[in-house]
Amino acid sequence: MVVTQEDILAIQPEIEEYAREYGLDFFPVIFELVDYDTMNRLAAYGGFPVRYPHWRFGMEYDQLSKGYRYGLQKIYEMVINTNPCYAYLQEANGLVDQKLVMAHVYAHCDFFKNNFYFSHTNRKMIDEMANHAARIRRYMDLYGVDTVENFIDTCLSLENLIDYHSPYIKRRSNQNGKPQPASQRPVVKKLRSKKYMEKYINPPEFIEMQIKEYEKKMKTQKKYPPSPERDVLLFLMENAPLENWQYDVLGIIREEAYYFAPQAMTKIMNEGWATYWHSTIMTEKALHPSEVIDYAEHHSGTVANHPGRLNPYRIGVMLFKDIEDRWNKGKFGKDYEECDDLREKKNWDKKLGLGRQKIFEVRKLYNDVTFIDTFLTEDFCREHKLFSFAYNRETKRYEIESREFKKIKQRLLQSLTNLGQPVILVMDANYGNRGELYLKHQFESVELDLGYATDTLQNLFTIWKRPVHIETVLEEKGTILTFDGQDFKKQTIED
Repeated sequence: MVVTQEDILAIQPEIEEYAREYGLDFFPVIFELVDYDTMNRLAAYGGFPVRYPHWRFGMEYDQLSKGYRYGLQKIYEMVINTNPCYAYLQEANGLVDQKLVMAHVYAHCDFFKNNFYFSHTNRKMIDEMANHAARIRRYMDLYGVDTVENFIDTCLSLENLIDYHSPYIKRRSNQNGKPQPASQRPVVKKLRSKKYMEKYINPPEFIEMQIKEYEKKMKTQKKYPPSPERDVLLFLMENAPLENWQYDVLGIIREEAYYFAPQAMTKIMNEGWATYWHSTIMTEKALHPSEVIDYAEHHSGTVANHPGRLNPYRIGVMLFKDIEDRWNKGKFGKDYEECDDLREKKNWDKKLGLGRQKIFEVRKLYNDVTFIDTFLTEDFCREHKLFSFAYNRETKRYEIESREFKKIKQRLLQSLTNLGQPVILVMDANYGNRGELYLKHQFESVELDLGYATDTLQNLFTIWKRPVHIETVLEEKGTILTFDGQDFKKQTIED
């Protein structure tokens, strides 16, 4: 049966009513039925077809198209965190799949609206991204496509160097989400002018004077920044010698990185929550007897184990169901934790009935790290036969490392902390009293990938225009990696 847009509009009120009956709270949802090619285009742009032009989106589209063509992957839906929420449905799906996906979407929209980590996101991001695209196209017209695109390449390679928690933690006195020019930003502070007036408004003598004033200030001031800066992109915006258009482009990349950050920070929870509710709505309300087999096939594929990687749908929904069961039966608190009788703990049931209330509370307050840290228990790991794995250098393959609960939890939290990215801090913007940039890797037992590290240093140099250093640990020794514009150097820190 071919599902049409009219079919979607006909069943939408039913699914929406079921979602509201269960207490889900969401922005208005607009469903659009699209073919697989349009879906891949949307996915390549992160769900925003109005984004700025760049070759990366074409590359991602090509990858998604090949994955679909060869049967390696299929995107069933895509929902955008805006108000109203836009949800794109794959037109090749059958009616049962569409009902399941729509229930899944309503749960996503509830999560977007109510989870704390989405509270600072721009709900009108479609308009904002269209504005970004218009500005970048204007810069391409003024300075050339290659020039602007190459600078975007540099910025995108650094887009993970932000402070993912800065919207929720006040780390500095000026923390309102928008960078404010510091006294040192930038080395060459040009006056705004039209291109044809540039040499008159910003003559070489004026630029030279700005450089001398900056160098004088850098020599006389104390260590800058006074405390480590975790938002590297913000620091570059405030202090790097950027042209006005480069400053704007870097700000665009940073703003979009912060928009997408909460989705990455709550991937397990968000997908687990949506899977929990599509399962509940379908099995208790929306599913007809003749649709059971089709539903079971799709749902089992959603929560199946995938060799070599974590399935966020599976671990998320299992944890939500475990939380619901524990709070329904009272399997928490001092008495339960101190009970040594395994049989008594297994049969523990205080009949509290607090499970549904608890999972709504969890949905509101937690992200993936705190979710796993708080609710992943030893009993859960044992019941679901979880284990950690690591690379064996002798056999040259990944193998089971441990079934010990602490090791499993440590590995999982390590992969989620800072989205699995290394934490990089700006320590000194005048290193050696030469205006060089000194960064520090907050080492947590995982070494930097040298390939990525050298590329990152090179791109930082492109923006800072002075040598860039990063302190890290390699082979259990303190090490400083340096790029001076021509050569990479590795220096061991002597004790």
